[in-house]
Amino acid sequence: MTDINATIDAEVKSNDVLLFMKGTPQFPMCGFSGQVVQILNYLGVPYKGVNVLDDMAIRDGIKSYSNWPTIPQLYVKGEFIGGCDITREMFQSGELAQLFSEKGIPVKQAAAG
Repeated sequence: MTDINATIDAEVKSNDVLLFMKGTPQFPMCGFSGQVVQILNYLGVPYKGVNVLDDMAIRDGIKSYSNWPTIPQLYVKGEFIGGCDITREMFQSGELAQLFSEKGIPVKQAAAG
């Protein structure tokens, strides 16, 4: 495992909900990252955002780590969930809130459905 993979792996394993994104949760720098932030904020789950724009090694490394070509990338309890489209579809169907509940992560409100 390369140094950057070890760094990413440590982040993924030490945060229950982790979002690799462009920008920060307070100031997303792309629409896709912004949509995932809105979903997580709506559900009220605690999460950490990692700004891939701050570090090219993480920006490139996360794509090989997950074998997923795009950012944002959402991880829950060490498991790669997906990018913006998958997260949005899971949110709209109620699967995302259910996943958080199953993993023991408190959700303030479910999707309006």
